[in-house]
Amino acid sequence: MLQAKHANQTRKERSSAMEFIEKVRLMDAVAMQRALARMASEIVEHNKGTENLLITGIRRRGVPLAERIADAIEKLEGARPKLGVLDITLYRDDLSLVAPKPVLNATEMPEDISPYTIVLVDDVLYTGRTIRAALDAVFDLGRPKCVQLAVLVDRGHRELPIQADYVGEKVPTKASEIVKVMVESIDGAEQAIIVEHA
Repeated sequence: MLQAKHANQTRKERSSAMEFIEKVRLMDAVAMQRALARMASEIVEHNKGTENLLITGIRRRGVPLAERIADAIEKLEGARPKLGVLDITLYRDDLSLVAPKPVLNATEMPEDISPYTIVLVDDVLYTGRTIRAALDAVFDLGRPKCVQLAVLVDRGHRELPIQADYVGEKVPTKASEIVKVMVESIDGAEQAIIVEHA
């Protein structure tokens, strides 16, 4: 009886720990699309076209965002840049905290990355540790011509000297807050919000 009560209490604590309160809506679907289109335009302008551009999404939400940036570039230029997908699971410095048996997904990159300017795409730039892991993964594949970074939201609180070249929105946040970017293909919704634990 006591054991069952303790198990119920633990379950309640877990579920309440997973509850969030929405504080601010940063972007709806229209604002997200507008930000990605602007970033696509900046990428093309900075790189003087699409030649040897490799738009590379960091799994998970960086992948659909990279696809949308590539779509927007194709509308602008009439030429679609190459797309890449990077799985950084084994490169994370918090791997032991993620899961006892982390799930690995495929990395999809050209065999020779040396001619390419790689634009890494992620949803949120926070401490910089995800991007450091992504850079390690890229350089294990070879030596690209150049690596740039595009993020939908830069929330500050950097722990490493990493800076984005293209930013959808820069938002000052508290460390206790969480920035959630939701995309239709993964979350069934399209928005960027700031939430806090209930």
